[in-house]
Amino acid sequence: MNNNILIFYGSYGGGHLSAAKSITNYINKNYLNCNVTMVDCIEYINKYINKVSTSAYKEMAKKAPWAWKKFYQDSRSGALAKISTASNKAMSHKLFDLISKVEPDLIISTHPFSSQMCGYLKQKGKINMPIATILTDYKIHEQWLEFSEYMDYFFVSNEKMKDDMITKGLNKEKIFVTGIPVSERFLYNYNRIDICKEFDLNPENDVILFFAGGEFGLGRNTTILMLKALIRLFSKLQVVAISGKNSKMNTKFKKIVADTESTNRVKILEFTDKIPELMSIAKFVITKPGGLTITESFASHLPILIINPIPGQEEENAEFVEEKGAGIWIRKNSNIARHLKTLYRNPEILIKMKEKSKELAKPNSTEEICKILNFTSPF
Repeated sequence: MNNNILIFYGSYGGGHLSAAKSITNYINKNYLNCNVTMVDCIEYINKYINKVSTSAYKEMAKKAPWAWKKFYQDSRSGALAKISTASNKAMSHKLFDLISKVEPDLIISTHPFSSQMCGYLKQKGKINMPIATILTDYKIHEQWLEFSEYMDYFFVSNEKMKDDMITKGLNKEKIFVTGIPVSERFLYNYNRIDICKEFDLNPENDVILFFAGGEFGLGRNTTILMLKALIRLFSKLQVVAISGKNSKMNTKFKKIVADTESTNRVKILEFTDKIPELMSIAKFVITKPGGLTITESFASHLPILIINPIPGQEEENAEFVEEKGAGIWIRKNSNIARHLKTLYRNPEILIKMKEKSKELAKPNSTEEICKILNFTSPF
């Protein structure tokens, strides 16, 4: 019986927060007498550390991706991994103060740092409630597995992750292949004509959803070449390009659209909360391979064209998508036009990728996780 739930997430990337929100929203909507507290564990422990470490991550990923890749790899084992674990042990005392105030019946963690801190506290006998960890990528990183013997549940995105964790000695009874939590809005049926009307699109022509910016601005040349190729090669193809927090990319895209006189079929958005709706009308998606976007694309049964992955976890996500046949990783210096022409001249390729994406979809992941965790008093 779990009525008081504490959910921890972290500030690095959007997937941790999105998973936490999906679980929180589902519990609040579907269960009586459940009180959910959602906390950014790093922000709570030290706002200054959170600001500096988050900024450092962004700058390293943007300006020195090779350095971030080495950092990511070194954090799997060795000195850097030990430093990370040691620092989480040291900071866990403040998290313990919060846990003592909230008195949760269950802790859910969507970030490895909070999982480590809670595992350490449990090892020391300071807490004894069940702990559930939700992994938000498609390959494991050893930092998720520290103090694994003190975890009660691991929720993972695919069978390979479960097999790898079992090989590393984890108890298979604790590991559940549920998929990564995703908004229930991806379960809804949408009217194509209505959505096209909302975004000033022609429902008779194909729509491509292009996550073009992000906050890092990685692979700027690749991104620009991709948009130019889409405009030049396919006169009837419609593109919805989302530039996100990258204002420079937004400005550049608008100039390209103006110069090519393609405002009737290319829509540049800085932000939208209608991703489920747009994915429902898209033929395929072009994106960086963050765990959240990949999960949402699978839920929408979309083929995925991957560009500009951040070295480390995003490259591993890209490898997973490509290995499973659900998408193509367009690597640096690849011939973008050739890739796009191949896809449109061979529609069976997109059909096969769409089928693979559907096979990988786990749109009911949030509901399944909540059922396994056995919350009380469902409506």
